[in-house]
Amino acid sequence: MLFIGDAVIQVNGINVEGATHEEVVHLLRNAGDEVTITVQYLREAPSFLKLPLGSPGPSSDHSSGTSSPLFDSGLHLNGNSTNTAPSSPSSPIANEPKYEKRWLDTLSVPLSMARISRYKAGTNKLRSNAFEVLALDGVSTGILQYCSTQESVDWLRALSTNINDLTLQNMKMANKCCSPSDQVIHMGWVNERLQGADSPQLYKFKFLALKGSSFYIFSTPPVSTLDWVRAEKTYNLCEVLFKVHKLWLNDDCWLQANLYLGIHQDYELEDQRPYCFSVVVGHGKSHYFNVELGSDLAVWEKSFQKAIFLEVQRTGSKTYTCSWQGESLCFTLDFASGFTCLDNKTKNVLWRFKFSQLKGSSDDGKTRVKLLFQNTETKQIETKELEFQDLTAVLNCIHSFIAAKVASVDPLFIDSQSIARKYTYSN
Repeated sequence: MLFIGDAVIQVNGINVEGATHEEVVHLLRNAGDEVTITVQYLREAPSFLKLPLGSPGPSSDHSSGTSSPLFDSGLHLNGNSTNTAPSSPSSPIANEPKYEKRWLDTLSVPLSMARISRYKAGTNKLRSNAFEVLALDGVSTGILQYCSTQESVDWLRALSTNINDLTLQNMKMANKCCSPSDQVIHMGWVNERLQGADSPQLYKFKFLALKGSSFYIFSTPPVSTLDWVRAEKTYNLCEVLFKVHKLWLNDDCWLQANLYLGIHQDYELEDQRPYCFSVVVGHGKSHYFNVELGSDLAVWEKSFQKAIFLEVQRTGSKTYTCSWQGESLCFTLDFASGFTCLDNKTKNVLWRFKFSQLKGSSDDGKTRVKLLFQNTETKQIETKELEFQDLTAVLNCIHSFIAAKVASVDPLFIDSQSIARKYTYSN
């Protein structure tokens, strides 16, 4: 009838709150064959002993409503919710309470839109055989420590699979309310490296989504239609560039479970987190992200490719205002015809080339770009120089259109160029 966390208050009516441990033990030893003990559950005791919080009986002013650590051992009285002592198991009494084993939840964490973290807070160090699950409302499981690498990996994969399946269900529900051109392709949690932070190791959870024509960055997941207009950042998918970074993996137990992609180490990375990718956006800016598993990285790579290709095909063409030598020009990318440059005033076509005629390019990293085209008749290389206000967005758009064109002609080639998927699925 005693549980971890119970404090002895009285022994046979004698108050022992101020007595020492030795004095109470002496009193109990000399109390005779029968002794009446008054106890009180102290919530602080299990915490001090690094045990789960709990209470053996009904909640009181000094106890919580959950079960105590010993109560969670599985031994319970059927139909007996009081603290009265049961009869001996060997007693012939017919109506004696029977023992049964049942589960008691000490904590329930919803997995819908939940996220997993394997890193020690504020560092790039992976926990050894441990991770934490955080629900959408911030409720945490605490650090879940496992006895072996395989056990921790099995649980990590199982939880990750459940979370991904629930996210897929949420996407399907959201897509029922969206037009065919505004469907959610993929969404999920990542870690974003904070720009300009004092420590380059500082990361923060972000929720990314690929929907319709846009790439969204949220601080919290969108759970309603109105939430989509509350994104921290929104970018046009035609003007972003997804890049998988080579992985730097430190020597830890997670390598034993084949969780890494097998890509060679890159010493130029600014930190030591594996499974990283960046999204380059307009004006040369970029967002640097990290995910927990190599399979997550492969899914993001494939999803970005799909979302960008669909948007290019839906858009059909993109036109940018540019200039060269004081002349105002219109530069158009067309999925069907390729590159076209017109005079902004007269609308006369200055030149036109197919995507296949682009043989190279170079830029100054600021505003100017040189495009090298091969003339189909003379086979000579012609150089076209243009100046854009947002050069990065234009270059990303060119990349998107060419990649979409190649994918429409030869999808297998695009798959063969996928770094993340190649190494994840071969593993």
